[in-house]
Amino acid sequence: MRIVWNIIGIILVFFGGVWFLQGINVIHQGFMAGQTKWAIYGGIAFVVGVILLIAANRKRQQTQQPAP
Repeated sequence: MRIVWNIIGIILVFFGGVWFLQGINVIHQGFMAGQTKWAIYGGIAFVVGVILLIAANRKRQQTQQPAP
């Protein structure tokens, strides 16, 4: 399941970055260029993607039972 979360996170980071750059008119192609709402959507998608990547790759603390 960790691989799936990593893939989704990478996709969100990539598309969020593109949407943000189009929204702030750095990338001048497409219908999203120069529209503030796409910069906001892109920023949100980027942050969610980073959170997913961090959560998926964080080392989980394992509780170890003492051997009898």
